[in-house]
Amino acid sequence: MILAIEAASTDPSVAVAAPDGALLGLDGWSSTPRQAHELLPRLMALLVGCGGSVTRITAIAVGTGPGSFTGLRVAMSLAKGLAFALGVPIVGVPSLEAWLAAEPAAVGAASRAGAREAYLLARDAAEPRIVDREDLPRHGRLVAPVELAAAFELEDSLSPVRAAGSVAAAAARRLRAKPGGDDLERLEPGYLRLPRGVPPALAEGR
Repeated sequence: MILAIEAASTDPSVAVAAPDGALLGLDGWSSTPRQAHELLPRLMALLVGCGGSVTRITAIAVGTGPGSFTGLRVAMSLAKGLAFALGVPIVGVPSLEAWLAAEPAAVGAASRAGAREAYLLARDAAEPRIVDREDLPRHGRLVAPVELAAAFELEDSLSPVRAAGSVAAAAARRLRAKPGGDDLERLEPGYLRLPRGVPPALAEGR
């Protein structure tokens, strides 16, 4: 089984999938950064609910951002800890790509980058970019966390609460091509830029 964690926003999700990426269980919710402690209990409850156990875990998948600094650090730490303890591969998957994969009708995915800015990955773009709230697409639906949609007045947006399923599916594809997954020590979130007051050394874990 593949365990997947996606916590690049205040709408995190966890998933359990078969080794081929077929979704077995999914749990997503809206939260605050201070509720990051819910990730592991929800993930373990989901695993048990799917009839699994830690002995059946074959890989860990985790969203790499960009998005919430706190959410990404907590999710990455949890994912790395599980992969190390269980001796299984870990795979990092770009979060906004997973958001779009989970919501095929969306024209783009947006996560918070600041008080007035967002990380935006358009459906036809290769990489996310930082845009002002006024430059976010207003035609077509965006995948965006509930708090961002409310703050930036994004109408008819879609929450990324199903994204962990896409993280798991992407990890399964990667593992077929590269069975060893990513380097456990070198895998880090992709921030695009750091929050104010956070020195590069801290973000790099030094």
